[in-house]
Amino acid sequence: MVVEQVEVRELKEGRYMNIDNEPCKIMSISTSKPGKHGEAKARIEAVGIFDGAKRSVVFPVKHKVQVPIIDKRQAQVVALHGAEAELMDLETYEMFHLPVSDDVKGSLTPGGDVMYIVAMDRKKITRV
Repeated sequence: MVVEQVEVRELKEGRYMNIDNEPCKIMSISTSKPGKHGEAKARIEAVGIFDGAKRSVVFPVKHKVQVPIIDKRQAQVVALHGAEAELMDLETYEMFHLPVSDDVKGSLTPGGDVMYIVAMDRKKITRV
């Protein structure tokens, strides 16, 4: 599992973090002022990369969280098998199968290039 530790105050919208062991893209961050006896808190709204579920967490700004290392790669579509695509990575020439989501299903063609992401040993097609 490729992750790094980062303090909550260093996170920004559009970046990624782990919530419940699921890599999520941060949609919004709002921070509160420190109280008389407490420290400032950050409320983070995020969406899971692989499952699309919305998640919300509250942490102190000095709390350390795990941030997944997101690797963006290109692949060529070798074949389409129903709801699954057979892909070949353009750098390593590795062959693998990935499920095809509904938003990219119509635009996939054999021989075409796609971008996919790798996070925490899981892969997903992001765009054609």
